[in-house]
Amino acid sequence: MSISKIWHNSCLQGKKYTIILAMPVLFIAWIVAFPLGATETPLKIASLMPLWSPQAQFAGYYVALDKGIYARHGIDLKILRAGPGHSPAEDLEKGTTDFAILWLTTALQHRSAGTRLVNLAQITQQSSMMLISKKTAGIKTIDDMDGKKIGLWEGDVSIPPRTLFAQHRIKVREVRQSHTVNLFLRGGIDVTSAMWFNEYHTILNSGIDPEELNVIFLRDEGMNFLEDGIYMMERTLHKDPALAVAFVKASLEGWRYAFAHPGETLDIVIKYMREAHLPANRMHQKWMLERMRDLMVPVNSKGTLGHLMQQDFEAVAHALQKQGLIHKYPEYNDFVWRADAGEK
Repeated sequence: MSISKIWHNSCLQGKKYTIILAMPVLFIAWIVAFPLGATETPLKIASLMPLWSPQAQFAGYYVALDKGIYARHGIDLKILRAGPGHSPAEDLEKGTTDFAILWLTTALQHRSAGTRLVNLAQITQQSSMMLISKKTAGIKTIDDMDGKKIGLWEGDVSIPPRTLFAQHRIKVREVRQSHTVNLFLRGGIDVTSAMWFNEYHTILNSGIDPEELNVIFLRDEGMNFLEDGIYMMERTLHKDPALAVAFVKASLEGWRYAFAHPGETLDIVIKYMREAHLPANRMHQKWMLERMRDLMVPVNSKGTLGHLMQQDFEAVAHALQKQGLIHKYPEYNDFVWRADAGEK
């Protein structure tokens, strides 16, 4: 045998042994990368429709999305576009969103009309709604508003003040109010509707001092009509209660993170606002975030984060029924579903 053949055969044998020796190493590496029997659980696709465009009022949800909290709870969440032209309650009923943020008054009206939606968590524990007038108008009480021009928003948002006027048996001159307070600032109306976390701060930023205003919180007048809550259709809940549990837990975790890291939260909120081509004022968003904390975790509240208390539910339901806005309302335990129910 020639030297060249001997060399060729030895090279082939060397390659064979190299391959044989390498195979266990490759197999071990493959096992480490892809453990036998291990499969990645796919995330559940779900959607949320807030009440409005991105802003700190909904910071907890955007933080939970941005920080991967929903993903850690097994949810691939999409926050849908909201605002003018969008109805979270209608989209919830049509099935085009899995979760929606609704006021309690809106939810009760739709439930009374036959829409089987349920409250998964009550985000705000106090009403933020206010009626604001300038001290120069001489309006100190609700009774002083009799015959005055009052700015009211359209739709369900007008229910609390109208209910309050009816209780006081006064007639006001209703003026349609837009999404700004310009009409009030220009003297076009005597009283403006406002939310503590939003329009009130806008009025202050316009150059008016708090001492120049008379402010009436509707909650102080017995109208603690709770606002933002998380809702889901009953049929969707029964189909996948684990999704509801995960969503509520992730959302509340997002809110806790938001309050613990306000600077980072504002960065996240403003990022989503700019992506939606919305003007973003950091100081205004900071005020909104702080007020949401006050509304969600009020100092004197006996409730827990995210829980709709029975007395609050019944107070709003009774008021709506008395005003003829609903014919009937469900039992508390049929309307409220606790996210921890599946763990009991």
